[in-house]
Amino acid sequence: MKYILTFLIILTGGAVVLGQTGSLTGRVAAGGKPLESATVTVKEKNLGTITDEEGRFLLAEVPLGKQTIEVSLIGYGREIVTVEVKPGANVVNDIELKPIDHSLEEVVISGTMKEVSRLESPVPVEVFTARFFKSNPTPSVFDALQIVNGVRPQVNCNVCNTGDIHINGLEGPYTMILIDGMPIVSGLSTVYGLSGIPQALIERMEVVKGPASTLYGSEAVGGLINIITKTPLKAPRFSADAFATTWGEVSTDLAGKFTLGEKTRSLLGVNYFNYQNPLDKNHDNFTDLTLQNRISVFNKWDFQQRHGRALSVAGRYMYEDRWGGEMNWNRSYRGGDEVYGESIYTRRWETFGNYRLSSRFNFMFSANWHDQNSVYGSTPYLASQDIYFGQLTWSRQYRAHDLLAGLAYRYTYYDDNTPATWADGRNQASHTHLPGMFLQDEIRLSSRHTVMLGTRYDYNSVHGNIFSPRINYKWSSADRSTVFRLGGGNGFRVANVFTEDHAALTGAREVVFLEDLKPETSWNVNANLVKKYYLKRGTFLNLDATAFYTWFNNKIIPDYDTDPNKIIYANLDGYAVSKGISLNADAAFACGLKVLLGGTLMDVYNTEEGTKKRQMFAERFTATWSVGYTFSRQKITLDYTGNLYGPMRLPLLGDLDPRPEYSPVWSIQNIQVTKSFNDKWEIYGGVKNLLNQTPARHAPFLIARANDPFDKQVIFDGNGFPVPNESNPYGLTFDPSYVYASNQGIRGFLGVRFTVK
Repeated sequence: MKYILTFLIILTGGAVVLGQTGSLTGRVAAGGKPLESATVTVKEKNLGTITDEEGRFLLAEVPLGKQTIEVSLIGYGREIVTVEVKPGANVVNDIELKPIDHSLEEVVISGTMKEVSRLESPVPVEVFTARFFKSNPTPSVFDALQIVNGVRPQVNCNVCNTGDIHINGLEGPYTMILIDGMPIVSGLSTVYGLSGIPQALIERMEVVKGPASTLYGSEAVGGLINIITKTPLKAPRFSADAFATTWGEVSTDLAGKFTLGEKTRSLLGVNYFNYQNPLDKNHDNFTDLTLQNRISVFNKWDFQQRHGRALSVAGRYMYEDRWGGEMNWNRSYRGGDEVYGESIYTRRWETFGNYRLSSRFNFMFSANWHDQNSVYGSTPYLASQDIYFGQLTWSRQYRAHDLLAGLAYRYTYYDDNTPATWADGRNQASHTHLPGMFLQDEIRLSSRHTVMLGTRYDYNSVHGNIFSPRINYKWSSADRSTVFRLGGGNGFRVANVFTEDHAALTGAREVVFLEDLKPETSWNVNANLVKKYYLKRGTFLNLDATAFYTWFNNKIIPDYDTDPNKIIYANLDGYAVSKGISLNADAAFACGLKVLLGGTLMDVYNTEEGTKKRQMFAERFTATWSVGYTFSRQKITLDYTGNLYGPMRLPLLGDLDPRPEYSPVWSIQNIQVTKSFNDKWEIYGGVKNLLNQTPARHAPFLIARANDPFDKQVIFDGNGFPVPNESNPYGLTFDPSYVYASNQGIRGFLGVRFTVK
């Protein structure tokens, strides 16, 4: 009996020992000063607390043995320590955090074509990380930009839902899209190429507002968006992100990396999006959202070589099949005049790379091919475009000068079945050669003053010589909490209407050219002020204000007003202006709350023969926000994102058109909840377009003559103008160009992420 009792005592005592815990006490400081509201957690355990006014913390019931303690505070670096927890009280040595400013130390390349910290860049560059876009998951880069201040995804067609990106009110062709610094998405692909970039491979996006033609040449007139992809070295071993919506959309991103030997690494990503659920909630017998089936494959290779040389090569292939139109449309009606539909088959490949020849020489290259087979009702649009680009740069630091020089060459082949390539009674494909050179000198006058001078010369084989200078100045305070930038420069753009303006393709209006279109030129000046505040209890506030003014000469503006059956293109006999102010406010609190607010006021207009006219599809004001709060113990994050847009002028078909000339003030708002289970799994879900905002709520109809898309019942007079009658009281013709936002209303979504680091 006594042996049994002894065994039970030993067993019970062992259980007590196994169930014992200890407590941890300590102090968190920076430079010897206590830090209040610092977060202290035991990794992999559901234990955490925050420090008091003296920087002290207490963690109770900590399991015995070695534990990893993580300490963090907004505005300071994260610190991780390992401690041995024993029964009773355990005192941890003081934990020192180092103050940092991530936004200042972020490395950017878009403003100067060299890797520099955001603080040191004379050109203001806005940076958006992959985490920022995860607060509002979308199936494409195009949709993701809806929460970036001053940047608006513009839907250009009520039927096929293609779009482009507006920066500060300027149309999509004025925005250059780069991937890893290479001009990949341009020309024909501006309309369709923003879809299919696997977001799992995106490291960050850099946005430069205002002309950047000095470094990047044509099309960088309104600004540029540089999509920086992850490197095989830093990317996770495998990641998957998939979500679906209650409308029936399914989006999947897969990415993984592998190595071949010690010096060769590769990154592979796949994006797949599918939507095959035709809906007509505005009851016009047309699909509210274009049906799509899209796949994109991305592959990137990094090769390390001797003497510090490095080669990075990437490629992407995309195929997309999309259609929109009358609800009873199917492929048997493609190209006919019985049932209206817009069907687009797109095939595209890209390759681009960067070869670091030495510490001073660098060679960048890209090539892309784009094939498009489209029909808009009974109007076919068949087009093919090839673009080849190479650029050799040389850089050197000499005393206070940081020099960058480059030679560039760009060849563009374009062919289609429109008047754009028709001359002398036959089809003639376009061949454009664009050699150029540029020089940039960044002069550090002192530790607080920097001036950058740049100039570029290009020779366009069609339009001749093009010269683009610019100047930038930067001043920063001694503690680097205040930065002021002033810049000015010239931009240019050679337009191709059929590759840039979807309205020219639909066949709903006749396209008329009054003259041979000349290159557009612009002069821009902008002033930027950044002020950072480190407040009490770990609160961080960043204010970023910009005033901008851009003046255009030879601007090409489509004329929808003169004749409702035509789109008339000509160079503006006058000038156009885009001016305004914008403000971003970024705040982070120790409690886990993060707030990003942005607003822009702008006036975009053109003046001809003394008459000022507001530009079509340009809003007066815009606002964006992203608010996130993390419940650290529960590992739950709540995100609330949205935008607000002011009225914009829309194309009407005549004085009798009953639709409002201006869009209303409208807002798209979204909410999302994310639950993290560990370092590998996340589940997220929420609601998009909480207010159920759609254009159909503010107009009697969106698509003019949706009941007669081929104008078979329209009566025209001798001048080709429609005649009002009983069946057509407003004297309209079929036209889907009255559009300013997606017809997609409120919807729920649910997704999952899996990551192996």
